[in-house]
Amino acid sequence: MITTDFASGSPCWLDLGVPDVPAAAAFYRSVLGWEYEPMGGGEGPEGGMFRKDGRIVAGLGTLTEEGARPAWMIYHSVADADATTQAVERAGGMVRVAPMDLDDWGRMAQYSDPLGGQFAVWQPGKIKGVELVDQPGSLCWTELYTSDAAAAEEFYGGVFGWQFGDMEMPGGGGTYALITPAGLPEERMHGGVMQLREQDLALAGGRPYWHPVFAVTDCDAAVAAVTKSGGSVQMGPEDAEGVGRLAVCLDPANADFVVLQPSES
Repeated sequence: MITTDFASGSPCWLDLGVPDVPAAAAFYRSVLGWEYEPMGGGEGPEGGMFRKDGRIVAGLGTLTEEGARPAWMIYHSVADADATTQAVERAGGMVRVAPMDLDDWGRMAQYSDPLGGQFAVWQPGKIKGVELVDQPGSLCWTELYTSDAAAAEEFYGGVFGWQFGDMEMPGGGGTYALITPAGLPEERMHGGVMQLREQDLALAGGRPYWHPVFAVTDCDAAVAAVTKSGGSVQMGPEDAEGVGRLAVCLDPANADFVVLQPSES
């Protein structure tokens, strides 16, 4: 499970890059009940923070990279962003944004894995990460869609020391690899890797991509809010045994995310 103790390699932050910040703020307010707080208290479109019940759950900013698609970026907690950068390069990944300080908040870097899946790291300073997880309206899981799960496990295992455990998907849907931070028990698993055909990765032009899973109290109500607010549904809602009821969604800018109503324990 994702927690706010931010063990090494575990998800600690996420932000959304879109062409229209006010539109995204309105969409996620409708779907997840988030309130948007512009950076510096201004009214401009540059970006800011999403809050749920007063606590930071994500960041939001204007998409500035030429040719980039609107998407969520997931950051993983590390003790040394420079050392992680070296590990990424040794493992065959690419540095997209070299390690840089963000005032005294922390130090960040962004990368692509060998097949092009984008991810990031955060070396905490004053800010350790988001303030709310595993509750309705917040991050509860992360997921990588890739055309080569074995290669992904080798790469991310080498960079972060992640442990992987395979789970057979129902209905002959293949194998799903569960991710646990290095040295922690399976109860702390925080994500998964799913292998798909390259043609099923059209959202990112055939490249792998990460997306966040947000907990909700009512999956069907969340899906209704998605479509009413200009988003769309790629899959679901459907029940996953032992997991809950979920749907894979796109916001109005086509950034992908999942809403999950967890199974009752």
